[in-house]
Amino acid sequence: MPAKGPHLKQKTRKIVTKRFKITGSGKILRRTQNMRHLRRRKSAKQIRRYRLYHEVTGSLAKQVKRMLGK
Repeated sequence: MPAKGPHLKQKTRKIVTKRFKITGSGKILRRTQNMRHLRRRKSAKQIRRYRLYHEVTGSLAKQVKRMLGK
């Protein structure tokens, strides 16, 4: 019987799980910035647009997937 070594597991970065969301098809979504304060001077159209999720693409998506352990 071969000797068994320790099986290392990838740990999930908890802050990344709070900030990003993975869809069923594997896309990564994020919330928009500029929504926390100073909303009085922003137009209603801007505020409506900020409510939407945006897709993360490119090398940042790869980094986020790696930090999520996927």
